Amino acid sequence: MNRTLKLGLIFAAAAAVGHVGLVMATPRVIMGAAIKRTSKDGSVVNQFQFGPRTTKDSRAVVRPSPDLAYSTCAYNLSQGPILVQAAPTPGDGYVSISVFDARTDNIAVFDTRQFPQGIRFVLAREGQAVPDGEKVVRSNFDQGLILDRRLAPTAEQFAQADAARRTDSCAPLDSKGST
Repeated sequence: MNRTLKLGLIFAAAAAVGHVGLVMATPRVIMGAAIKRTSKDGSVVNQFQFGPRTTKDSRAVVRPSPDLAYSTCAYNLSQGPILVQAAPTPGDGYVSISVFDARTDNIAVFDTRQFPQGIRFVLAREGQAVPDGEKVVRSNFDQGLILDRRLAPTAEQFAQADAARRTDSCAPLDSKGST
């Protein structure tokens, strides 16, 4: 085998390994930055953080919608499962909860069309004990983000959505299966 062919094969192999590495690492790097940003550098986990009303200058969420109220919970399951609860917004206020794992995979979505009385589920790793009778979402990773989006196109609707979302919880389960 001549030298040019050997170098070409080495280059192709290195490019393939680099491509696979980049494709596998990029989601974790992106989510790591998002978790760090939304958890105040890791100091606030398993607790919802509430964003202000969206303006043309808002950028806490990439390309935020001006008619939504956003809340995030950076979660950490290393100490056990968490219970997530989201109250409905009064009136016709639509609520959507999305759960993303450390690879940016969307592992669960709930909304008030499915659960008009409010959203409630336990988020746990495989093998972690969860209370009987609870809706359970399993994550393959200890860390990730929960995104709460509420319809709030006017100042009045934002105030209603804001009051409702501040009753939400994203907190560790105690030994009895409650927060």
